[in-house]
Amino acid sequence: MNNNELHTKENKSNIFLFIGIAVALGIFIGSFLDYKQSYSANFQQSSSETKLKKLINYIEHDYVDKVNKDSLLDGAITQIMKNLDPHSVYIPKSELTSIQESMNGSFKGIGISFRVIRDTVTVLNVIEGGPSEKAGLLDGDRILIANNDTLFGKHFLSSDIMKRLKGEGGSSVSLKIYRKQTDSILDFDFKRGDVNLVSVPVYYMLRKTIGYIQIERFARNTYDEFHKALIELKNQGMLTLVLDLRGNTGGYMDIANSIIDEFLKDGKLIVFTKNKKEKITKTFATDKGDFEDGNIYLLIDEESASASEIVAGALQDNDIGTIVGRRSFGKGLVQREMELGDGSAIRLTTSRYYTPTGRSIQKPYTKGDSHYNEDRLNRILSGELTHKDSIPIVDSLIYTTPKGKIVYGGGGIIPDVFVAKDTTLYYTNYHTINSNDFVFDYIDERRSLYANLTWDTFNLTFDENALLKEYLALTKQDYHTSKANTDFMKLYLKALVARELFGKTGYFRVWEERDLMLQKVLELENNKDK
Repeated sequence: MNNNELHTKENKSNIFLFIGIAVALGIFIGSFLDYKQSYSANFQQSSSETKLKKLINYIEHDYVDKVNKDSLLDGAITQIMKNLDPHSVYIPKSELTSIQESMNGSFKGIGISFRVIRDTVTVLNVIEGGPSEKAGLLDGDRILIANNDTLFGKHFLSSDIMKRLKGEGGSSVSLKIYRKQTDSILDFDFKRGDVNLVSVPVYYMLRKTIGYIQIERFARNTYDEFHKALIELKNQGMLTLVLDLRGNTGGYMDIANSIIDEFLKDGKLIVFTKNKKEKITKTFATDKGDFEDGNIYLLIDEESASASEIVAGALQDNDIGTIVGRRSFGKGLVQREMELGDGSAIRLTTSRYYTPTGRSIQKPYTKGDSHYNEDRLNRILSGELTHKDSIPIVDSLIYTTPKGKIVYGGGGIIPDVFVAKDTTLYYTNYHTINSNDFVFDYIDERRSLYANLTWDTFNLTFDENALLKEYLALTKQDYHTSKANTDFMKLYLKALVARELFGKTGYFRVWEERDLMLQKVLELENNKDK
């Protein structure tokens, strides 16, 4: 995107479209999160159930047109769930497996990330420890045929390709690969196996004593990944941790509690829940904890929800660390997964959770889903994402922490230190639309050259000016913009190259100088030492 005036009107329309999609997706994902273990319950059939069953049977046997009973029932259940809260949802059989895989942190497959580039399935990354790595596949390989099924030139959707690459554990898969580095066609025969879905994709030392850990979701494997990262960074001299939960829509509540336990002293209240029978269940920190005496900065934004808000609330209410960013999403409901016997399930809200001071941070949902889902758009229009004074505060929902800090209930966690959204990213440089494919091709031509490149060498010697010049020449773009746009584009392209070479960690290490929240943390640390 570009910030030129000629593109402003079009970009605003695209922004609102993107926001609508992002909110809908965020709510959809968030609805599946923060649930406890699934359970089954046996009930005697009620008159309402008998009524529904009769209705379906009448339609199936006597209705003038043919109908699909399963589809009809799915629609009825979906409509029923819509009359509850926004996070109680029906999960069809076709979607349940992929959702469970994401939250369990693994799936059965070949272990690659891919993108279709010019009608060809291209391996972007071979997942460490997966079947593809063991078989010898490499980044940049093109998958031409999978089990005699031609994949190139077909205009397949990613979901269609996934169906051909995933499968039962131990099942065989045959791939025909084109490898550009050697200009050769190769055959691979191996078995599908366990592939880990990483939920802690980035951790590194931000500065000499400041570590950074990013958590994307709270899945079954998240605590183990987090603890491994925490110990590694401590061994590298970390005294201050920046824990990044931006964009994290939640996950398993007990996993979030285990992570919080690493920061709180024994006996400190983490969170409590209350169901409709007023039963209260409290969770306390234990005597374990590998960072109880460390300094913490927690990063949140308007998409941080559910389990992310439990972490933020527990730290804030126990006067631990500093919450940096923008007001979080505002989801204070807990769901349970309940199977319906045919491979489908529902996630039903069974209780509310409260922070240690007694705050409920669930935003209102009585005005319906459309109003609820428009909340993020309303935050933009009200100016809340760019001005701290625009954050709504309910005077009747003021609470006090043990050390006397004022905190607020209702509609999310309000950070201790506000950081405005970088709105220049909305409009800066529409050239980024083409940059992913350009950077892939750039690396693809130089894989042997970059094979043994270290991070330090790359960061110190990489020629950003030459990269931008090549990009503009190949894409045949006229680039008459401000220095700010030029600087942005050089950094962005370098970050994409770093991602290709060093994964997500490489991207974040380059991009940190444009990350306003990270820069605010460094500013706070510098001021603390003065």
